[in-house]
Amino acid sequence: MYVPKIHEENRLDVLHALIRAHPLGTWVEAGETELVVNHVPFVLDPSQGEFGTLRGHVARANPVWRASPGPVAGVVTFRGPQSYITPSWYPSKHEHGKAVPTWNYAVVVAHGRPSFTEDRDWLHAHVRELTDAQEESQARPWRVDDAPAGFTEKLAAAIVGAEIPIERLEGKWKTSQNRPEPDKLGVVAGLLGKGDHESAAMAALVRQHIAG
Repeated sequence: MYVPKIHEENRLDVLHALIRAHPLGTWVEAGETELVVNHVPFVLDPSQGEFGTLRGHVARANPVWRASPGPVAGVVTFRGPQSYITPSWYPSKHEHGKAVPTWNYAVVVAHGRPSFTEDRDWLHAHVRELTDAQEESQARPWRVDDAPAGFTEKLAAAIVGAEIPIERLEGKWKTSQNRPEPDKLGVVAGLLGKGDHESAAMAALVRQHIAG
């Protein structure tokens, strides 16, 4: 991933926090004749390995788990807040016109080689962990045990576990770092004016680069 120094984010706790907040990863592996892309919700285990380990599952019918290992490590991309940035929000645009649109975003790319498991206990523990993490914000969290045991057993038999020890972790925070302070303030105001959650999240990231 191309990451200019000004946009580099390498704090492990920050990278892990984005993965947890946006766990649906775009997982890309090199196949024999083409790239293989899957979208998988992952659980991050920070205690396993230098950069942590990703755990997920795929349908048994998905050929990715039967494929031979590719020549290079695969990647999983996690995208955080993103937003189009109009130059109309920049005071500098109104002064001299030398401004163009851009796009702000925060992303994490995890590199690693997957292994797969059909172990029943592993699958049940993983599904419970993934479910509990996503249900904790619900007023009445759903638990795996809420469904009949025979039903969940049948569904577990139709999936295969995937574990990816992270070999390298990259972060890119393109959040208006290169703009002068008045323009950053204009971006924050413009984003907040849109009134949606993602724009507000990006505004918070831009605000981190404003002095005071």
